[in-house]
Amino acid sequence: MARTATTLRLRTVEGESVDVTPSRLVIAGYTGRDQDAVRHHIDELAAIGVPEPDSIPAFYELDTDLLAVEKDVEVAGEQTSGEVEPVLIRNDGRYYLTVGSDHTDRELERHDIKASKGACPKPVAGTVIDLGGQPSSLPWDEITASSWLDDEPYQDGSLAQLLPITRVLAEWESLDSGDTSMVLFGGTMPLLDGGFRFGWEWRMRLRVPGQPAVEFTYTTSVRKN
Repeated sequence: MARTATTLRLRTVEGESVDVTPSRLVIAGYTGRDQDAVRHHIDELAAIGVPEPDSIPAFYELDTDLLAVEKDVEVAGEQTSGEVEPVLIRNDGRYYLTVGSDHTDRELERHDIKASKGACPKPVAGTVIDLGGQPSSLPWDEITASSWLDDEPYQDGSLAQLLPITRVLAEWESLDSGDTSMVLFGGTMPLLDGGFRFGWEWRMRLRVPGQPAVEFTYTTSVRKN
């Protein structure tokens, strides 16, 4: 049976409706600009048994049906956690920026990184910033991202820590070009306390100078077999 295409019903910060039916979902990893910070994140993962990536940045292409704008998502077990990420959406020649969570199964991650990412939904905010036909004018180093787990700070910092998402996109397109519609997660920053924590309510926020903050909250529940 053919899979039904996933359509994201979004709205710009100005209130315009945007429907996106992406053909690709790509999660970029290890996108830190500071290689010491990248090593720190790799060490965070190594501490729970995750093998080092084959390349930096690393790219994981997943099914688009993992994308979700719902406030409640189901996961397979209790050892899952989110990560705040800038998300670039390309649709009909236009680009949009929003915030999402690379929610991941940390138990499975010890054995297979791509499978661990594919085991969980990828929540994104329902609000986007319209970048027009070219996203290169983004004030990348002035953008900040934050996350909270059960009302406790989990991540916080400037995207100056990460490669600009336009460069991440260029790196991906050097491997696989020609997409007309896609969603690209641009990577994340180190955890405030250096270790993964598990919980049920996740809040994500992206602040772009001159724009309203884009944020959303979602909760997780363990899927019943």
